[in-house]
Amino acid sequence: MNSSHKLQIIDLILDDLQQAYQGAMHAADQAHSAATDDQSVAETQYDTLAIEAAYLAHGQSQRVAECLADINAYDQLKTSLPKALDEVVLGCLLHLLDEDDNEKWIFFGPAAGGIKLKLENHEVVVVTPSSPLGEALLGLTLGEEAEVHIGGKVVFYEVDGIY
Repeated sequence: MNSSHKLQIIDLILDDLQQAYQGAMHAADQAHSAATDDQSVAETQYDTLAIEAAYLAHGQSQRVAECLADINAYDQLKTSLPKALDEVVLGCLLHLLDEDDNEKWIFFGPAAGGIKLKLENHEVVVVTPSSPLGEALLGLTLGEEAEVHIGGKVVFYEVDGIY
């Protein structure tokens, strides 16, 4: 894989995020309808159905806002992808090797960490700077090693390619 694959990766991420956004919008609409439905009106002082529905509607609205923020972050990244890469920054595609020379493809993105994509028979995982792996990788150069602490275990990854 190479740097030309980054736009394909971003488009795949945006597809996933658009689907999440549509699902969140649907859930928010349903939650708002339930919160304002006549059947949600409290019949006694102990009836909390309306309060619970309002909390759910608020949470779903926040999820919609988060989805939109993620979509906007990738739209902005798409227009300002780094060109010449000598260190790990947002928008780069990384080829990593662990201690056993197992390869791992990473797309270093601004949001939506954990999304897994398939491109040219390779699994690409989205990693953000706020994740343990992202923190360890940020600013590294070709050939340097990232030390990642995951669940009481230490894993080392060598930066084998930055695209």
